Amino acid sequence: MEAVHTQGIWIAEYLQQRTQDLEHFWLTITHIGDPKAAFLLVFPLTYFVCKRAGVAVLWVAALSEWLNLVFKWMLFGERPFWWVGESQLFVIKQPKISQFPSTCETGPGSPSGHAMITAAVWWVVVSSLSSFLYSRTHSLLISAAPYLLYVLLLVAIGLSRIFILAHFPHQVVAGCITGFILGIFLSPRVPEGRPLLFFFSCSAGLLLSALMLNVGLQQLGVDLSWSITLAKKWCSHAEWIHLDTTPFSSLTRDCGALLGLGLSQYWKPGGWPLPWAPRALSLVVSSIGLYHVSRLPLPVKPQGLFYSLVFVKFALVPQIVMVLVPGLVYLFTRTKKKD
Repeated sequence: MEAVHTQGIWIAEYLQQRTQDLEHFWLTITHIGDPKAAFLLVFPLTYFVCKRAGVAVLWVAALSEWLNLVFKWMLFGERPFWWVGESQLFVIKQPKISQFPSTCETGPGSPSGHAMITAAVWWVVVSSLSSFLYSRTHSLLISAAPYLLYVLLLVAIGLSRIFILAHFPHQVVAGCITGFILGIFLSPRVPEGRPLLFFFSCSAGLLLSALMLNVGLQQLGVDLSWSITLAKKWCSHAEWIHLDTTPFSSLTRDCGALLGLGLSQYWKPGGWPLPWAPRALSLVVSSIGLYHVSRLPLPVKPQGLFYSLVFVKFALVPQIVMVLVPGLVYLFTRTKKKD
């Protein structure tokens, strides 16, 4: 892998040198591909257009991110920003590369979570959109347009991850392929109408299985904090290290979102019947609410409290989008009609 990693560093240098004027663009694209964006941006947008697709987005996002966590624990992927220094292969000829605020992620690098979750989640969106366009136009050309945008999005996110030294090219490719396969496999299997016990079991099952894998690997002598140690060692700015990039943060986010999805369907099976204008209002209000929820500062010590609050925060996300906000909009618009 040394030759692959070395070539990846030179590719990153070339990309940074050739597209340095696009730094803001790459940083924006990498934020769009952040797994949290699937829960906080893609999910509400999709849900208020098509409820089934919205539920599928949340379901696929949680399962694909959990699987990405398992892969990362098993594959021990390096990240460019620490490997370039740790390898000691560039003492004579140093590559001209820079780190950025989004560079210093603390989990292992393979496969790319941004690429994998984006590929899985956006497959749900584009396949649904393509089917809708074909049903209305019966044009293969028009219905193929979402797939072209899908490919362009994956390319852009992959390049952004290489640009900021978060991933090697082969990790991005692996993430895209894995996410694409997961999207195809999971999107038809949407857990609509399932009982609350199903979602509780899924949430608890993912949490316990990940914890058991973690303990099992540690019993075999594997130090799963190795990537955190290297990230802290080689990150150029200590303030760029964030606890929400750790594997356990991803795990609690996924498990919380699944339980929240079950609670939402339990409180209001089938969702609120809203016409398009109230749906648009619900989307705006939900987006504002989720923005403020995501911005809530969480105490980083003790870490158990931090992870517990991440779980609660993302358990609230589907309830805000599916129950609370549309319910308030429904009551408001119904009262207004009566008046």
